[in-house]
Amino acid sequence: MKRLGLLAFSTLALAASALAQESGHVHSQGTSDAPVDATAPGEYAADRYFDPRAMAHAREMMREEMGGMRFSKVMLNLAEYRPDSKGDGYRWDGQAWYGGDVHRLVIRSEGEGGTDGLETAEVQALYSRAVGRYTDVQFGLRQDIEPHGRTYASLGAQSLLPYWFEIDGSLFLSTKGELLARTEGSYDIRLLQRLVLQPRAELNFAAQHSAETLTGPGLSSAEVGLRLRYEIRREYAPYAGLSWGKRFGSTADYWRAAGEASQSTTFLVGIRAWF
Repeated sequence: MKRLGLLAFSTLALAASALAQESGHVHSQGTSDAPVDATAPGEYAADRYFDPRAMAHAREMMREEMGGMRFSKVMLNLAEYRPDSKGDGYRWDGQAWYGGDVHRLVIRSEGEGGTDGLETAEVQALYSRAVGRYTDVQFGLRQDIEPHGRTYASLGAQSLLPYWFEIDGSLFLSTKGELLARTEGSYDIRLLQRLVLQPRAELNFAAQHSAETLTGPGLSSAEVGLRLRYEIRREYAPYAGLSWGKRFGSTADYWRAAGEASQSTTFLVGIRAWF
């Protein structure tokens, strides 16, 4: 019993001595007379012990490496050839952007043509801002090159919906007061690891009659396509498919009066690429 009591007393004594030393160490740290840089932000404890300028640089580097870096991408969604007995055609649709996770500069372009030359062509320059994890709001300018020179103010959004549906909608107001709208959507169905079937649809709307641009109010045109691509590499994928297009209402009347068909079905082959 004496030995057990002596052992317990020795243990308590050692614990008390260690606790006293730790308390004294913390007290000496808390009451240190070392000068503190008054210009330091104060919210970063490390600035009390290290050069604030060196720490600010380290924090900036960490922000860059953990999501604040600038990136760029060029995406060619459509670059296709459309053979036809009445005259072959071609079409392109793509965009390029530069920026970070929140703020980006986006350049978009699309158009089509045939054996008679360029039929439609447009370029957009947009500021894009992320307003959600999967949604960007974009605004800027759109310039039509063909068939009629037009300048529009543009406001729209791009979003990735649940189950990976990609959707894009825009409003356009021209310098002549013409209000247009466009919505596009697509979905990738992975049949195999590299074989992808993509349904794609585009709807165009107008708010008024415009004989100059051959458009009428309401739903002016629609295009639905189905493209099967093989990703030789993720960045490079040839494809083939079908596209069906139709003009509606007054827009169809304008085109028929101009001697053009209001509906078409086209076989196509093309390349989808990005870098």
